[in-house]
Amino acid sequence: MQRDQISVSAAAWDQMRDGRPVRLYTLANRAGLQVCATDYGCTIVSLTAPDRDGQPTDVVLGYDRLADYMANSAYMGCVVGRYANRIAAGRFTLDGRTYTLATNSASGGLPCHLHGGRVGFDKRLWESEPVTEAGAAGVRFHRRSPDGEEGYPGNLDVTVEYWLTDRNELRVEYDATCDAPTVVNLTQHMYFNLGGHDRGTILDHELMIAAERLTPVNAGLIPTGEYVPVAGTPFDFRTPTVVGLRIDAEHAQLQYGGGYDLNFVLDQRDIQRQPAATLCDPTSGRRLELFATTPGLQFYSGNFLDSSHIGKGGHPYQRRAGLCLETQHYPDSPNHAHFPSTVLRPGQQYRHTAVYRFSTR
Repeated sequence: MQRDQISVSAAAWDQMRDGRPVRLYTLANRAGLQVCATDYGCTIVSLTAPDRDGQPTDVVLGYDRLADYMANSAYMGCVVGRYANRIAAGRFTLDGRTYTLATNSASGGLPCHLHGGRVGFDKRLWESEPVTEAGAAGVRFHRRSPDGEEGYPGNLDVTVEYWLTDRNELRVEYDATCDAPTVVNLTQHMYFNLGGHDRGTILDHELMIAAERLTPVNAGLIPTGEYVPVAGTPFDFRTPTVVGLRIDAEHAQLQYGGGYDLNFVLDQRDIQRQPAATLCDPTSGRRLELFATTPGLQFYSGNFLDSSHIGKGGHPYQRRAGLCLETQHYPDSPNHAHFPSTVLRPGQQYRHTAVYRFSTR
């Protein structure tokens, strides 16, 4: 299937343990940008982008085999949900009723619900089909998350679309509806290394985040409910700053996560013209601009990776081999009434868009 020199193709990739086929979709444009994604977890398996000399390299971490995605929990390249990030103690109250979710993480010894639970959206096989529009080609994923899944109320119909455009953009569109009040927070969990997935760490990358404030956390990486300014702290990325410059500073917010693992409050801006974040690799010249419609952006510097994660081509992913820029609502929002609401009710529509624009300098 092809439109304006942008192609989408589908092929059998593997199968689930119960025999259901797993497919791999390849999106490619004439500028050399290529995205491979599978219907297992809406996972982006590879993203190949040219450097300043036109040489293509895969710039996202991942695995060669489905079995590795099924066995590991680093959330490489997948869509996470029903609620991305953390919910304290795996509990929240909605309309006077308390819901108990699966707890699958315990940073700082404090249990929480992380990225949708034990079997979140990243561990599910989605329905899928190729799609096209003028100037873009893509793949549409859909699944119905049943009432009670991982403890969440209500049936949730979710659609995620990946679109590759002739502007060298990967556009990710999220859409969801429900039949009972629930909470929703979806994101894409790609680990980027713009030098190449097998090229060391991201400590020399330059990062800009358009945020004046962040939401600080406790030892369990759960927001305290405060907003604090980034000015004068290791979290000030309002101008391009080398990631490794202050990552090991003696600051409690860095020590809790072993590096950056915090939600930045995206400032009011023209979301079509002003990126929420910009990431550059000075060696290859690759540049990523991230545009987002969400109120928050989680910057995670790959602190919990270690060389036991054997990635594509047999390459061990060391600590900080990649970083994540997760467009999202704030962590633990259901337990903080003053945070932007993540409640979705029947008749409403959850929707957000993230655009990853690639270039060189």
